[in-house]
Amino acid sequence: MPDAPYDILLGDGLLGHLPDLLARHCRAAHYAVISDSTVAPLYAEAAASALSGIARTTVVTFPAGEWNKTRETWAGMTDRLLAAGVGRDGAIVALGGGVVGDLAGFVAATYLRGIPYVQVPTTLLAMIDSSIGGKTGVDTPAGKNLVGAFCQPKLVIADVATLATLPPNHLAAGMAEAIKHGAIADRDYFERIRTLAPRVLSGDRAALHDVVERSVGIKAAVVADDERERGRRAILNFGHTVAHALEAVTGYALLHGEAVAMGMAAEARLGQDLGVTAPEAVSALLQTLETYRLPTRGPAGADAGRLMEVMQRDKKVREASVRFAFLKTIGEMHREASGEWTRTAPENAIRTVLAG
Repeated sequence: MPDAPYDILLGDGLLGHLPDLLARHCRAAHYAVISDSTVAPLYAEAAASALSGIARTTVVTFPAGEWNKTRETWAGMTDRLLAAGVGRDGAIVALGGGVVGDLAGFVAATYLRGIPYVQVPTTLLAMIDSSIGGKTGVDTPAGKNLVGAFCQPKLVIADVATLATLPPNHLAAGMAEAIKHGAIADRDYFERIRTLAPRVLSGDRAALHDVVERSVGIKAAVVADDERERGRRAILNFGHTVAHALEAVTGYALLHGEAVAMGMAAEARLGQDLGVTAPEAVSALLQTLETYRLPTRGPAGADAGRLMEVMQRDKKVREASVRFAFLKTIGEMHREASGEWTRTAPENAIRTVLAG
């Protein structure tokens, strides 16, 4: 990235080289490995043991689940780092999925006014999306990621071998972000994603490597041009205005990728209703989501009024108006004549789509 350049390493078996990679890219006197209760037994203890050969190590874990990505968890982790004696010559290793990366990154951004950190994503969604771009934060009762900071990592290590422990529904959920990347920026990639479905869902590492490599390239290019989301980076929010509201009103019972799939479907239909999204783009998107067994309608019982209320508190709200990033067609986003990458929509049109 222009303001804080870092490498994104992709390979099979990279965790086995963690000490060498950190010694080269993020040397520290004390590494705090932050993970959750699901990932820690699989990888955290082994990683800490390996790192103990080059520095002091401390493992800090918290209960898995988006509902634990809170200010209270953040406070508890900072207290534990202080008790362990992690100083300004320390560094954080965020080992896990998107929740771990968001939370550990926010700890790194704020602990002792900021210490370095490394992203080691272990889910498909985290590899291709949340580990890249420096967005960190926690959720509040009012909504998702409403307290946070931009804080770029020193390094991202994406080891596709860790995806072997990922359940099929989590692989599919991760593909929601890959589908988004193709839809907003690369038609050829979008088409390739559709043909890769059987291999990806069966855990084929070569296919997963292909997906991670191209999605990382798309996201990194967009973020490099607009690190602080003042312009084109807003296209990465396609589907997320509705998705974040769905997550909040369901108590984060949905996987993030499932919510994104529902959100993209809803926002594509809304774009078509407003005349900015081509009908063929909507049908292609829905078909591809369904190919990956992802939902294209909101959960039964989701109240449109409650969703609207949550969206009014979204980070993307400007002058009290909810804003959306809309598809123009597959591979291209709509841009307003003013140059804006987002636009508002009439409340009745939003409610109609949400109710459908």
